[in-house]
Amino acid sequence: MSSKSRGARTSLVAGTVIALVAGLAACQGQSLEDKGGKKSGGKGEIVVGSAGFTESKVLAEIYSKILNDAGYRARVQTLSNRELYEPALEKGQIDVVPEYASTLAEFLNAKKNGSKAKPVASSDIGKTVTALKKLAEPNGLKVLAAGRATDQNAFAVTKEFAARHKLKTLSDLGRSKQKIKLASGEECETRVFCKPGLEKTYGIDITGLDPKGVGTPQAKQAVKDGTDQLVLTTTTDATLDNFGLVLLQDDKKLQNADNVLPVVNAKSAGDKEIATLLGKLTSTLTTEDLINLNRKVDAERLKPSDVAQTYLESKGLLKK
Repeated sequence: MSSKSRGARTSLVAGTVIALVAGLAACQGQSLEDKGGKKSGGKGEIVVGSAGFTESKVLAEIYSKILNDAGYRARVQTLSNRELYEPALEKGQIDVVPEYASTLAEFLNAKKNGSKAKPVASSDIGKTVTALKKLAEPNGLKVLAAGRATDQNAFAVTKEFAARHKLKTLSDLGRSKQKIKLASGEECETRVFCKPGLEKTYGIDITGLDPKGVGTPQAKQAVKDGTDQLVLTTTTDATLDNFGLVLLQDDKKLQNADNVLPVVNAKSAGDKEIATLLGKLTSTLTTEDLINLNRKVDAERLKPSDVAQTYLESKGLLKK
């Protein structure tokens, strides 16, 4: 996570953030009816939030197309990371986002209880979702059912670097005592699964962060070129071979398995119809689907919107 904390994933310059927030403020706190959709005979406007990485963008397009097909006026709004889109979801500036159960649970846990709070997520998806709901509901968020598709945060080095230092696991990297510059999102500095966890759990000597985003081509290229030594990506990254990279095993299980699930603003998008529409997708989507969707965008250079349309048609999830 896609984090995912992945959640997500390229930084915005201050001016862009200000402009984006100003633009979103126009629909702050609006219900669907206030957004004007029902006045024009539709079911209302739904803003689907996306983080700034491929998988989130494709999933957001899939959500949007499903909702449009059902008569809503849905559009995608991309915000670079969870630190931006989660508050917007609470305020009703966006209505729904594709999320990752464990990562969002720990994000909300840290937000409420501090960065050193006892973890609430685990490999047990049922218990994790229960904990997530307890944290989400007081903030006006509704957590929909989780599916089979999972995505975890992961870390990669070049195959040459791994061979030279005999690396197969993150523990190996810690024991190697190599000084590591990490290509990631800026949020990696404080997220427990990222820099703090790598240092505490694995003893990896991280000398700095290179804020090129999570799993972006620029981030992977920086590791390929030797500017950085390690890149934060995800287990569904379909282009590692293109950059000569290999994942290091998370042998001490710093990451929890992250099942994909929709999270909505309870007031603006908490009705049963939306839950049913998105639930059909969630029950269909697999981890292999995520890898293939990512590959079509990142390797085959297709547009997320086109990839989403083809996927939905292939699964019979559109009526029109």
